[in-house]
Amino acid sequence: MRILICTTQVPFVAGGAEAHVANLRGALIAHGHQAEIVAIPFQWNPPLQIVNSMLVWRLLDLQWSNGQPVDMVIGMKFPAYLVRHPRKVIWLMHQHKQAYDLAGTQYEDLGDDEESQKVKQIIVEADTRLIAEAKRVFANSRTVADRLYRHNGIRAEPLYHPTPRAGTLRAGTYGDYIFYPSRLDRLKRQELLIEAMAQVRSAARCVLAGAGTEEEQLRALISRIGVEQRVQLRGFVSDAEIDELYAGALAVYFGPFAEDYGYVTLEAFQAGKAVLTLKDSGAPLEFVRDGVNGFVLPADPAAIARQIDLLFERRELAEKLGRQALQSLAGLELSWDNVVRKLLS
Repeated sequence: MRILICTTQVPFVAGGAEAHVANLRGALIAHGHQAEIVAIPFQWNPPLQIVNSMLVWRLLDLQWSNGQPVDMVIGMKFPAYLVRHPRKVIWLMHQHKQAYDLAGTQYEDLGDDEESQKVKQIIVEADTRLIAEAKRVFANSRTVADRLYRHNGIRAEPLYHPTPRAGTLRAGTYGDYIFYPSRLDRLKRQELLIEAMAQVRSAARCVLAGAGTEEEQLRALISRIGVEQRVQLRGFVSDAEIDELYAGALAVYFGPFAEDYGYVTLEAFQAGKAVLTLKDSGAPLEFVRDGVNGFVLPADPAAIARQIDLLFERRELAEKLGRQALQSLAGLELSWDNVVRKLLS
């Protein structure tokens, strides 16, 4: 089959979503199909640019390419999944959360002005009408599927996929640091872990890896609360370094707000590490079982600090939870063979 994977790309930004799309293409090719990625830059400011991006995708005709038919399109990210095609399958990574879960929160960037409210309405109406036209709808996680049903009345089947590091991560020792690899972004909430380190009583420390728009603010926070000796902000690090940091961590923290999937939880499990996540973190709660393979905590630095101290003072507990985290991966069907079979069925 000749298959096009439709997604959006914010120029100069690459992360888990881009790896996800690239690995899907590789899996389709490995199964004997021709597959290409169609990506169009996405802008969200001013709000009317969102509508323009939606219109661009809707106007595309992807039934033919260079005189040859395109057998299927797979829509991934908003608004790419709005594309028209008689055989369209959607594997929903996420909708535009500013019109959904982030509306009315501190993370919202669509305001209460008339223009923003109209854009929200257009997004919700388009999703409700045009996602439903797909032959089949899958979602990256149960969290994404629940959001789609709650707001748009459309059911989607959760379809998990492997992490890009599945072949390189390994279990190692249980050191003296909590590891958090992620883009430095407000939604990832690194500040909660940093603030927790000011309340930790043990000799535990934390290591954060990643770059992003919040780096300056986080460095200022570290200095302001005096945790320079406890918190290491590593910036961008290589894949090999990330694997080593996973392997030597005491545990892994992953406390984003309303995460759609997030590789960190599964990567931590693959490295035999317990995960500390938060009650409003979204998809990590599909994998982390409190007291079994990690902890589910309130978004409160004091609560995070207490669990860090517990794991530091009871290394045998950290090891036990880590072993159970690794065992938790069994039964999740985290394989590209399963993904391809489902998408093309």
